[in-house]
Amino acid sequence: MAKLASTNREGKAKRSEVTELRAAGKIPAVVYGYEVDNTPVAVDENEFIKVIREVGRNGVIDLDVSGKPVKVMVTEYQADSLKNQITHIDFVAINMKSEVTVDVAIETVGEAAGVAEGGIVEHPIFEVSVTATPDNIPESIQVNVEEMQIGDTLYVSDIRSKGNFTIENEDEEAIVSIVPPQLEEEPEEEEGAETEGEETEGSEEAAEGSEESSDEDNKDEA
Repeated sequence: MAKLASTNREGKAKRSEVTELRAAGKIPAVVYGYEVDNTPVAVDENEFIKVIREVGRNGVIDLDVSGKPVKVMVTEYQADSLKNQITHIDFVAINMKSEVTVDVAIETVGEAAGVAEGGIVEHPIFEVSVTATPDNIPESIQVNVEEMQIGDTLYVSDIRSKGNFTIENEDEEAIVSIVPPQLEEEPEEEEGAETEGEETEGSEEAAEGSEESSDEDNKDEA
């Protein structure tokens, strides 16, 4: 199990103190939950990123709080996208024998056979809600889509036996679908095109008739 050190900090720190903390490469955090009072701490940003890469988003971490190892999970973290920096973390202390509910990502494996025929892969959902003891929570749930043809759909009911956990989503909820390609509609011919041509033709005939009448009138006068 991955280990992460922390240092205690003031709960109501001034903004300048928090800014100074972040400038030093530390992330303000809070620990709460099973047998732990609400405790403000700080962790090293680089070490935290390293640990998360090792255990995954829903992994269990041995967090050192005031010299005591506490098993925690990350329930939430905030980030500044402009500075590419994690600004705050919520750690929840857990009982390894008690179930917790978390969101787990769905990972598709392979390329669907229907794609070769022009089908399009649709993902109505990218994660499911899972309940399990912390040591049975998967980092992701893999689903093989290689045999899926156009018109096929994979539902939550199809992945319920994937591990020692319970999926809270409804059975009929679609996970992956292979849909037919969208055909481009041919533009309809404009109805006015022929009419305009006919009108032009008629106008030309009328003009010719008018010219002939004018010529005959001139002859009579002569």
